Amino acid sequence: MKADPSSADSTLLAKLLTVALLAAGLLLSTVVLYLAFMTATDFRPPALLELEIRNNTAAILGKGTPFSVLSFNIGYCGMDAGADFFMDGGRGSRSASLQQTQTNLRRIAAFLAAEPADLVLLQEVDRRASRSYRVDELDELEKRLAGHGGIFALNYKVPWVPVPLARPMGAVESGLLTFSRLRVNSARRFRLPGKEAWPRQLAELDRCVSECRLPLKEGGELVLFNLHLSAFDRGGRIRRQQLTWLRERLLAEYKNGSHVIAGGDWNHGLPGSDPERFPATMAPSAWYMALPPGFTPPGFVWALDPTRPTVRASSTPYRPGENFVAVIDGFLVSDNVAVRQVSVRDLDFANSDHNPVRAVFLLK
Repeated sequence: MKADPSSADSTLLAKLLTVALLAAGLLLSTVVLYLAFMTATDFRPPALLELEIRNNTAAILGKGTPFSVLSFNIGYCGMDAGADFFMDGGRGSRSASLQQTQTNLRRIAAFLAAEPADLVLLQEVDRRASRSYRVDELDELEKRLAGHGGIFALNYKVPWVPVPLARPMGAVESGLLTFSRLRVNSARRFRLPGKEAWPRQLAELDRCVSECRLPLKEGGELVLFNLHLSAFDRGGRIRRQQLTWLRERLLAEYKNGSHVIAGGDWNHGLPGSDPERFPATMAPSAWYMALPPGFTPPGFVWALDPTRPTVRASSTPYRPGENFVAVIDGFLVSDNVAVRQVSVRDLDFANSDHNPVRAVFLLK
């Protein structure tokens, strides 16, 4: 007696359907467990957090004495000229290799040691993150800037970022690092407003501002802000919230009689700069937008160098004349701070997708 072909086909189909359902169930369970784990371990810092000042120094700043400030987004020592980034239209999310991370870190640290500044504002400094091959960049930088006190403010702590799927970013611990050769009385982390919707926020940065208060010989304080604002929020909604908060904070310190310097990666085109000054075949990055005209607080001035770019588009590896470039790194200072000099150090984006900015100030 011959077997019924239709019956065999039905049995095979039923088995395939069962396997598919089991696979779908397993996938769904994995996603649910992942989201539950990420929600339970979500980094939720308070609105205000006191920060540790490591190796604080004794030197106190005086009015009439020039001092230097340098800002540099070091791109977790993985965004060298050969790198691209998936959020900007590329595919990458990690450094190319451990060796490349170490090379970038060594060269950035050598630059900082060769270009000594009294105050150094760094962004995207990793601590044992997957994307930078578990290198503790803070530890290495502290060794190279041994004459400075250090303040670290965590702004990105996620157990596992699952995108891009082909080579996920993985575990991240990163933040803002401020170095000072001058006495710091106190340091605080302020949480910035605005978050992405759940569950996207679980894998996003928890943006903040690092505030350092430096005493003056004549009395009063210099209040220094290290910042890294949002970039990839749709329509700039979160950025507007952050700018509103920051403007109010700067004004409050100024009205209180403080000298104020805010520096870092603004992730906006800065007033007085124009990306069309730098010809490029690539269209402007989708995230790029200029600072709103009404943002600059009364009594404040910008300190920037519009002649050289501070950031490049990372949709592709860097090629001069091709990648979109702009000025988004610089300083906003109260008018009781005299701006003596500002210059972008053109490193040709060799070891980061940003160029550093160095300024010399004097307190009036």
